[in-house]
Amino acid sequence: MVSGSALAADLPVKALKAPPPAPFDPWDIAFGSAVMNDYIFRGVTQTNHQASVTAYFEPRYNVNKDLQLYVGTSTENISFANRAAAEVDIYGGVRPTFGAMALDFGIWGYLYPGGQCADNVVTVTGPGTVTPGGGVCAVSTNTIFLGNGNVMKKDVSFFEAYAKGTYTINDNWAVGYNEFYSPNFLNSGAWGDYASVTAKYTAPGTVFGTSGVGMYVSGEFGRQWLGTTDAFYGVAGFPNGIKYADYDTWNLGIGFTYKVFTLDLRYSDTDLSKGNCSAFTSSFDASGTTNVTPINPGGTGSNWCGAAGVAKLSVDLTAMTSLK
Repeated sequence: MVSGSALAADLPVKALKAPPPAPFDPWDIAFGSAVMNDYIFRGVTQTNHQASVTAYFEPRYNVNKDLQLYVGTSTENISFANRAAAEVDIYGGVRPTFGAMALDFGIWGYLYPGGQCADNVVTVTGPGTVTPGGGVCAVSTNTIFLGNGNVMKKDVSFFEAYAKGTYTINDNWAVGYNEFYSPNFLNSGAWGDYASVTAKYTAPGTVFGTSGVGMYVSGEFGRQWLGTTDAFYGVAGFPNGIKYADYDTWNLGIGFTYKVFTLDLRYSDTDLSKGNCSAFTSSFDASGTTNVTPINPGGTGSNWCGAAGVAKLSVDLTAMTSLK
């Protein structure tokens, strides 16, 4: 028996052939949806501080592990003075990665279908003859008269070019920078440039034991610069257009993750005055006469740019990982 065991130990062992590696599939699709109590865009509500639902779909092509090409679309319900049906976003770009630095360059289009011309009645010269405020909004069956002096074009669609970067310091900390530029912000005739810095702290995975719940804290500070509009938005002192007020915006929040779900609770605010907010947003519920500014001589005020608390529940999946 000892001899047999020794002989068996000396016999060559035939190695098992390793299975071939799985073929690299460069294609992936990210998709998801969310519901929130308020849709805030750079500190300004897009839904009159009401609830919003959004969904997105983003095909991706991974050239290699450090370079991704993508296109996408998303949709959100909104509440604008021109009664646009929704916001439909179409975007695309490239995401290169260099070690801990992840970059993102692309073009983002904001489409607002179904809008109608919104203007205030200021003169009635005869039966059926109405001159809207500013004298530039053609009267038609789809004209909306706000009655508070604010005006808004039928089509406020526009696009931005953007560059974003995120540097991952370690497993817990990441910082970022964003830059967006539009030559015609909200189709107003005014250029727009938005820059912001971000920071995010992700808690260790064991903070909630083995429950699988994760947690993070994140914040952003940004500034929106804006140019001068065309004559549509002109007022008595500036008949050729108004210089929108530049403003700062910031937000801070905490989030909880579980598998593909994220609950984000956030505080958002800006330093825009109520008067300049009314002129910038064309708010349909702006009221009063005491919020006078050079670009808002009527003195109406809007709370669309003020402090807001946002609760957002989202689900995010990818075809290559979440669905396997």
